[in-house]
Amino acid sequence: MLRAIDQTDHATVFRTGKFGRFGGMFVPETLVLSLNKLAAEFRFILHDPDFQAELGVALRDYVGRETPLYLATRLTDHYYKNSKGEGPLIYLKREDLNHCGSHKINNAIAQAMLAKRMHRKTVVAATGTGQHGVATAAACAKLGLDCKILMGNVDMERQSSNVLLMKQLGAQVKPVDGTFKDATSEAIRTWVGDLDNSYYLAGTAVGPHPCPNMVREFQSVIGKETRKQALEKWGGKPDIIVACVGSGSNALGIFHEFLRDEDVRLIGVEAAGNGLESGNHSATLAKGEVGVYHGAMSYLLLDDEGQIIVPHSIAYTLLCRLEGIVPALEAAHALAYLEKLCPTLPSGSKVVVNCSGRGEKDVATVLQYNKNKFPN
Repeated sequence: MLRAIDQTDHATVFRTGKFGRFGGMFVPETLVLSLNKLAAEFRFILHDPDFQAELGVALRDYVGRETPLYLATRLTDHYYKNSKGEGPLIYLKREDLNHCGSHKINNAIAQAMLAKRMHRKTVVAATGTGQHGVATAAACAKLGLDCKILMGNVDMERQSSNVLLMKQLGAQVKPVDGTFKDATSEAIRTWVGDLDNSYYLAGTAVGPHPCPNMVREFQSVIGKETRKQALEKWGGKPDIIVACVGSGSNALGIFHEFLRDEDVRLIGVEAAGNGLESGNHSATLAKGEVGVYHGAMSYLLLDDEGQIIVPHSIAYTLLCRLEGIVPALEAAHALAYLEKLCPTLPSGSKVVVNCSGRGEKDVATVLQYNKNKFPN
């Protein structure tokens, strides 16, 4: 489906933000002018050598790019599952090593630079796990912008360490009843209330055009680096790329570069929670229905309350114990799929998993799930 949607004419995508039937700009007339202006600025900076040079320096010297493409040797040994003791080679794209601990800073620093270019004084953002909030707060601190972060009270309790970090970075963190979708709605309302002075910094492929296009563009550095590094390491391309799919930004970032490579298999892993038929999952693509939400046509769930389940907890612990890497629980969704995937692959297959963030924020959550006991 991803490849089919990508065949949409690029000029149409940049003009309308529509990917087939999805995307677009379903907003009140009062917002159309501001979004069109944002789209025009975005198109301009894509080809502005000064902006691109400044962004390149920021990604290198502030974010810490490029991130390694790391051969996880002990994890590879663990998944040598066929009858001959052979199996795939597992590489991790180490987005957890970025400044602020996740892929979110790639997009946050670029959009904060755009906000400053547009003479906006305040950046408004919504966050769920807190990773986008931390990245946005850091980018605003670096660029001297005021920062308002909207976060669901459920998420604030679950991710209290990130809340403290956002505040330490100078952000105003405002609680919203509910979870991420409610925080996003409130962030957009806050932005609409002061369009001349504020900038809505989208961190996901959610919202009206041009927001998803911007996130995709600024996260595409992940896939571009992966292609370059694979060529350097083994003289080819990955056979398979695996990424977790929540709101979509890390999957977009690593997949987009390879959408036209028919010989590269792209696998997005959603959180199944207590099962796809339970109604308690986050599998929007697998079980959602098409509708308009936050100004764009998308797949929707009536209930998006994701939960930790046994495979994710096991995958989280495996990477900790085998590689000394603490992944974010979001990345653990992708890692958990290796248990099913690896036994089906030919020996020597190159599998790249996007390790989208680090998991110090999740240690308490995993410990609570394991009844306050660290697994042996």
